[in-house]
Amino acid sequence: MAVLITATTESRRVAAHRHASSTGVPPRTALDPAAFAPGACVVFAPTSGNRHRTVFLDAGHGGPDPGGQGVTTTGRRIDEKTETLATVLDTTQLLRADGYRVVVSRTGDSAVARLSGSDLSGSVMSTSGERKDLVARARCANLAGAAALVSVHFNLDGYASTGGAITFFDADRSFSARSRTLAGLLQRDIVAALAAHGWHVSDRAATSNSTGGSTLTSEAAAYGHLIILGPRKQGYNDHPSAMPGALVEPLFISNPAEGSIAHSRTGQQAIAAGIARALEQFLTTP
Repeated sequence: MAVLITATTESRRVAAHRHASSTGVPPRTALDPAAFAPGACVVFAPTSGNRHRTVFLDAGHGGPDPGGQGVTTTGRRIDEKTETLATVLDTTQLLRADGYRVVVSRTGDSAVARLSGSDLSGSVMSTSGERKDLVARARCANLAGAAALVSVHFNLDGYASTGGAITFFDADRSFSARSRTLAGLLQRDIVAALAAHGWHVSDRAATSNSTGGSTLTSEAAAYGHLIILGPRKQGYNDHPSAMPGALVEPLFISNPAEGSIAHSRTGQQAIAAGIARALEQFLTTP
């Protein structure tokens, strides 16, 4: 799962700020500035109507955690953290326009947790820092009182020909049936949105990650779940996310053709439209 924010992303953020200001809607408010890194765990009010529902969107990686590194067909190197943020910012605007309150894990190229020296290994996150940052994302989702959680990532593989979209949910939660439903909708609508633009990516389906998760450490392997979706484990994930959720990986950025889609404005907007469509259906269907 994959430097700075691109000028295009920054200009979109400025445009969103100006739009919100012109409508009298506060563009952004940090939920708990003391608990999170600057620009992290930020709430955005709806810009049209108000459904009185909150969605939590997580842009995977960030700051000293670049995620995976991919490549485009022109040979340009891209960082996962940059493409996930652009996609989440696009999704945020669509959901706000549809009347939803949106809380995002980060709004810039930063970690979500406030990191200390022990959380870094040189210029990148240590394994303990990565866990701290993932726990902070789940904490933000809970603080938001979100009705649904979507974490956005992009995939990687050792073979440049590997591609496709996959969505994960956790089967070991009390609300796993709802998470499965959300994951299925996200998978369907993201694949359809990409196909509408002529990108027919392989549908790798929605699947449980109960036997997956990070295996970077023996402790992580023993946990066996993605922290942002997984259940409580004392001392490792003490405050798990408390709402249905899914983690999407719409493309393999190690595949140059799919990396080019992930890096393109049209590709990011298509994925965002698929995510927003799936969430709207999920939150309006009993």
